[in-house]
Amino acid sequence: MMAVFNGWSIKLRYDLNLFMPFDFPIRKIIHVDMDAFYASVEQLDNPELKGKPVAVGGGAKRGVVAAASYEARKFGVRSAMSGVLASKLCPDLVFVKPRFDRYKEISLQIRSIFFDYTDKVEPLSLDEAYLDVTSNKKGNPSATLIAREIRDRIFREVRLTASAGISINKFIAKVASDINKPNGQKTINPEDVLSFLEALDIRKFYGVGKVTAEKMYHQGIFTGKDLKDKTPEFLEEHFGKSGVHYYEVVRGIHRSEVKSHRTPKSLGAERTFSENLSSEVFMKDRLEHIAEELARRVAKAGTSARTVTLKIKYSDFTLQTRSRTLPYYISAKDLILDTAIDLLYQQPLENSVRLLGISLSNLNGKDASPTEEKSVSVQLRFEL
Repeated sequence: MMAVFNGWSIKLRYDLNLFMPFDFPIRKIIHVDMDAFYASVEQLDNPELKGKPVAVGGGAKRGVVAAASYEARKFGVRSAMSGVLASKLCPDLVFVKPRFDRYKEISLQIRSIFFDYTDKVEPLSLDEAYLDVTSNKKGNPSATLIAREIRDRIFREVRLTASAGISINKFIAKVASDINKPNGQKTINPEDVLSFLEALDIRKFYGVGKVTAEKMYHQGIFTGKDLKDKTPEFLEEHFGKSGVHYYEVVRGIHRSEVKSHRTPKSLGAERTFSENLSSEVFMKDRLEHIAEELARRVAKAGTSARTVTLKIKYSDFTLQTRSRTLPYYISAKDLILDTAIDLLYQQPLENSVRLLGISLSNLNGKDASPTEEKSVSVQLRFEL
């Protein structure tokens, strides 16, 4: 049986694993991910750094790696790694202080290229974004060709490389963008989606972190195929409400649309100190500066929040968070600071402190209602 949807001929069928029709929106999604963005910008602006292992971060003694060039990654250097460990892995590593204003400037140049093709652009960070090109400004039916054209333009106009993933939804497109990195792209066509997901490492699936992966390993789940073999009842019993999500996503069902205006789930600010702090008096002073910066970000976002979280990283790199949800919304610096200080004194510190941060969540005005989407029961047969 054939049907026509958005100009595509689609062959309808029933999935024998589900015993019910596939039910998900039909889209052409591109995930663009810049290659080692921060480090690449530094190499672009300073030709002496080209070809050298570069780490963007605080430094070899006290800092944390925010980003690493591909030359540094060959030695095992990764983001969020301490500068001390990174230097041991790569003795010739060059540390560069981050310049976020410069990264944002280039990110906006790249984003302007995206908008030449579609208004449905969802930035995830300065260096990656989703694009929905199901209907696009160029009238090009091939998402694969659009992705290649966008990457070529980024290279010509910005002189940086980008990778891309192309598929029927955001999840698969994001996974695909990592396959041919750096400076490559990968398309997962509709007819290949199920086999691709069955072969996928379970750690690549949305919502599967380290803890959940360990639980899945104990249940004999290592790949998408293993996950697909489990019943909805089994997944709900062992993974709660997330079980329904796992059951659907391994069958290519991911309904999240590209949202042009993403509402942040939280806002935060933090500082890493040049010397460890052991006195709450000095920490209160640092928290005041952090609260002031956070209040500016809250005002810029035009929001307020009920939940305040204090982040504490100790000198041994262990991390602790303390949270409080208030009965009212706050946005002023003084109220943010007072709550953070209360959390600081909530219990004794375990060690000297190298980082403090404050974040706000449970934001006011965040639309938690699900988006209504039209869908059809299909086996996709359109060209990406």
